[in-house]
Amino acid sequence: MKKTNLWFSVAVLAIICGTFATSCQTESEESIVNPTEDSSQFVTLTTAVPDAILEIRYFGTYNFVGSRIDSYLQPTALLTRRAADSLRAVSDDLKAQGYRLKIYDAYRPQSAVDHFVRWAADLADTAMKPYFYPDLDKSVLFEQEYIMEKSGHTRGSTVDLTIFDMRTEKEVDMGGTFDWFGPESHPDFCGNPETGEYNGDNSASPAGRSITAEQFANRMILRRAMLSHGFKPLDSEWWHFTLRDEPYPDTYFTFPVQQL
Repeated sequence: MKKTNLWFSVAVLAIICGTFATSCQTESEESIVNPTEDSSQFVTLTTAVPDAILEIRYFGTYNFVGSRIDSYLQPTALLTRRAADSLRAVSDDLKAQGYRLKIYDAYRPQSAVDHFVRWAADLADTAMKPYFYPDLDKSVLFEQEYIMEKSGHTRGSTVDLTIFDMRTEKEVDMGGTFDWFGPESHPDFCGNPETGEYNGDNSASPAGRSITAEQFANRMILRRAMLSHGFKPLDSEWWHFTLRDEPYPDTYFTFPVQQL
């Protein structure tokens, strides 16, 4: 009898959850779904870092989708005030070493993330595969978490960037392009990012690709500067950093990318 009652209770709970899904979410699930259009605590990145170079890939067509991404209305970059102030410290550090920051992406609206998800679900659209994911079948992009339904960028304190050499007037060679889907983009590819030591181990590359000691060292220049000024890295992208004490860890913003 108790067993029957238990199954009945489970069945009722399942029906309730199916009907009122949001009320059955866990506290942790609810805590990361707080959308808002409020941009009052954001700044245009170049206000804080005036000499940053902007190459906003999702405003143009040279990106893994191959078209402008939803809600990128202007080729600008936005960040929370706290993240922008910390990035200014990074910029000052790197300028003393002869470099400038080059920004690929910063704040990303949830509608842009939704655009990525729709694109990834369309397995027939592989126009940009040769440039960004030649070693992967598009069907694995969700499974391997190259595309996800939520992004730290949408919280406003994450930035994708590289460095520009003021002496050569060229972008520094990092041994791989921004948004390359593969182990070659991992900070530990061919080296140990904790010690900064190059080891040349390219066994993770499915196509036997590699990067040189100089390219690995260049990645470490960016990484050291970012970590020294309050940012934390991502273990799958050498260009991606999030402010450690980000002010809105549970909020996903929805306003478009345009000058504030």
